[in-house]
Amino acid sequence: MTEPARIEFPLALDERHEPTVGVWNRLEGRPRTADFAAALRAEIRDPLWLLTRQWQLGEFRGSDAGSPVTATYSVAAAPPTRYRPPTGPVEPLADDRPLESVAERRPLPFRFGTDPVSFDLRLAMGHRWLKLIRGLRLAAAEDFRGQYVTRYPVTLPDPEDPADTARVAHPEVWATLQAAAGRQMDGYLLYRYLKDAPAHRASDGIVNAAHIHYPELDAFGREFTAWFDTLIDQPAGAPAWDPARLEHRFSVAAATPDGERVLTAPEYPGGELDWHAFSVDDHGRLGGTAPAPAPVHRTVFPTPVRFSGMPLPRWWAVEDGRTNFAAVRPDSTDLARLIFLEFALVYSNDWYQLPCDLPSGTLASVRGLSVTDVFGTKLWITPAPMDTGDESRRWTMFSLDPVEVPDVPAGGQPPSPPPVHRQALLLPPGAPTVAEGPVLEEVLLVRDEQANLVWGLEQTVRTATGEPRRGSEMSAESTAHRLRLHHPPQPDGPPRAPVAYRAMNSVPEHWIPFIAVHTGENHRSVRLQRAAMPHAVDRAPVRPRTELLREGLDVPAQSRTRSYYVNEEEVPQAGSRLTVAFNRTRGQDGRVTVWLSARRNAGRGEASSGLAFDHLIPSPKPTPPPPS
Repeated sequence: MTEPARIEFPLALDERHEPTVGVWNRLEGRPRTADFAAALRAEIRDPLWLLTRQWQLGEFRGSDAGSPVTATYSVAAAPPTRYRPPTGPVEPLADDRPLESVAERRPLPFRFGTDPVSFDLRLAMGHRWLKLIRGLRLAAAEDFRGQYVTRYPVTLPDPEDPADTARVAHPEVWATLQAAAGRQMDGYLLYRYLKDAPAHRASDGIVNAAHIHYPELDAFGREFTAWFDTLIDQPAGAPAWDPARLEHRFSVAAATPDGERVLTAPEYPGGELDWHAFSVDDHGRLGGTAPAPAPVHRTVFPTPVRFSGMPLPRWWAVEDGRTNFAAVRPDSTDLARLIFLEFALVYSNDWYQLPCDLPSGTLASVRGLSVTDVFGTKLWITPAPMDTGDESRRWTMFSLDPVEVPDVPAGGQPPSPPPVHRQALLLPPGAPTVAEGPVLEEVLLVRDEQANLVWGLEQTVRTATGEPRRGSEMSAESTAHRLRLHHPPQPDGPPRAPVAYRAMNSVPEHWIPFIAVHTGENHRSVRLQRAAMPHAVDRAPVRPRTELLREGLDVPAQSRTRSYYVNEEEVPQAGSRLTVAFNRTRGQDGRVTVWLSARRNAGRGEASSGLAFDHLIPSPKPTPPPPS
């Protein structure tokens, strides 16, 4: 062995003979005895200090309580059976139908004024009817298909008529109508004819020499109308959409042992319908509810509440680090966060949960709860909000708020006191998953502070054939078609002045204005009224293309009693975004439900239209003649 290798190891470390020396050491527990009794006792050296701290924290205050062993409760659960829109009659509510489809459904737009639209559905309905009658054996001279195409035709618009601009200005729509006119039938015209009067038959106006196919045609007509009624869910009366509030409003009723319970959804924007969208309406009555089912009595075993980061009560247990309560730093005014921390760190081991299985789509109310503890004592538990002695001690969670009672007029009688109801929990009969189709209409309600207006920007509109298109593209195509029809005259000769006066500039067609108007006797409240801009070509008023903004325009002229107003508070500074799309889901029985719905979301901020008045613009300079 060489000389450096004989150097002792401690000396090599002290004198640093080797530049790299690895040192390893194992940390192992070396028990001094084989008895673990002392370690398990967890002895302390100053028990008086610990007892003093327990006294200061109030741990010696006995509550004479024991841990719960069993709990017996009585629950009355009943499904909502009645439905009422804000302006329509009361309707029965089926158990197997998702409540979203009933509340959000809106009628399909088949006509804007006098212009037919939704040719995608019209042609699909016509194809369905022609497919039904295809199997009839006819004589050589008879052609049922040609007769129905002639009786219920797809009318070809006139390119020279300004009234048909919406159907001829867009190349895709014009090409579709040219291909379908004279070759396909308008199925909606047949459907509307059969639904308008019970005496109407599908064989009316059809020539059949043998008169043997009329009963078959009439039977096909009943099958045809039943098929379309189940294809897309539409409201029988008024929809739940409130155009002034830009949200849905409706009520449902269920039978409880205490009587009829009415729940109202005053501000449902669309989308996911849950219990917090409803409020208790103790003054409303729908009537016609079935008798309440018998309550269910069950005895269960309570279990302590567990959550992430909860303090563990056992020795030698290491808490998980998924929740760090030390990192929560609430302000002195953040009461909700302070209450949450107090519950998690102080009272978390005082809460128990009981299993209670309830079917979906029910209104459940707890009629009574009895708890038996380890000492055999039975306690009757009452809801916290029923303690009316001290308002500061009232507490509630997952309960429904009452509907606001209107003010009592001067000299009028105050409303009757609401009946006393037990606490209830609503499990809406909703759909677990809803497939939303592409957006067919999109409207942005934005504020324009420069022009002091609110604009309805039609970002996405539906063409006459049902396809969604950008509103700016539709506006440009319509303006180009109007220019081809009117041929604006060109100025003769050079201008007489270097500047010209313009009273007002123009904005694109898809910008629909809303002006602020005073309402009420005191003229202090303000609402937004839909107005109209003159078109830049023919100065005709520009009408909206979306169904959302056409409120009141598609009804007969004699039925128009008022203009379209939107509440001023519904358009905040951030604006509002409205969309229309088809939705599809399955009910509890597996039946497919399709409906057309509108939804409201937050906007994207303010916008500027560039609208200006009283401008002087420079006149175009005359073009010099070409040199000779």
